[in-house]
Amino acid sequence: MFARIYDLLCSFVSFIPLECMQMRFMQEAFIGILLLAPLAAAAGIQVVNFRMAFFSDAIGHSVFAGVAIGLLLSVSPHWSMPVTALLVGGGIMLLKRCSRLSSDTVIGVFYSAVAAAGLALVSRNPGVAKDMQTFLYGDILTVSGGEIAYLFILSLAFYIFQIFAFNKLMITGLDEKLAKAHNIPTALYEYIYVGLLALIVIVAVRATGVLLVTALLIIPSAAARNLASGAGKMVFFALLFGLVSGIAGLLLSAQEFINASSGAMIVLTASTIFFITLFFRKKG
Repeated sequence: MFARIYDLLCSFVSFIPLECMQMRFMQEAFIGILLLAPLAAAAGIQVVNFRMAFFSDAIGHSVFAGVAIGLLLSVSPHWSMPVTALLVGGGIMLLKRCSRLSSDTVIGVFYSAVAAAGLALVSRNPGVAKDMQTFLYGDILTVSGGEIAYLFILSLAFYIFQIFAFNKLMITGLDEKLAKAHNIPTALYEYIYVGLLALIVIVAVRATGVLLVTALLIIPSAAARNLASGAGKMVFFALLFGLVSGIAGLLLSAQEFINASSGAMIVLTASTIFFITLFFRKKG
């Protein structure tokens, strides 16, 4: 059933009047971006609100440790990476809640530890190091149908969670004591959010790589904040900017006169949108 729907989606995408969109891998990449770009942008709203800009870097660098651990234990990286990301994300949230340290400090500690652990494990396995370049730079053009199915399920889970938890998370980000006064189970919502965010980051690494994954979450939300006067408008603009930068960046990267990495072009497009919105904010 899924295979039939997937083929229909690819056929629909092929009607885009560009030569590059007649190739199957570009059609699959386009569908992947349609799902991933707005998902990352939506997740980034709370990242900005909770001041967790470096969280995605810490999770992104857990990729190295996850891959190495998977190979050492003879487990597929498709399982070891998300499990490692969930453990790192949960550890960050646990330490943040159990200590008086700020979010940036806790994330910095985990970022350093995870990066060092990943490098140590990779350095012990020279064969693994050769495969790490894929995760450093990312490549949405190699996305598979199975990964798109996983991304669809993750998107569905995240959007359903946001429908019920968005306002509660916003209040928690502004004032946790106020949230508790309104009987909001802040710990539960934060742990669920961090778990979903960790999985989103792992998928986003596939598109932009470890070096640029933070930009995929932060820039559309930052651009939205430049224009939005309320939370609802910020969500709308973040989704819009994420979608536009994702599609435009992918299509631009496929043009012969550019011929650049799709992840880099997506981030450059998002950055351009940000500076345009910044200009209009200053004019206002």
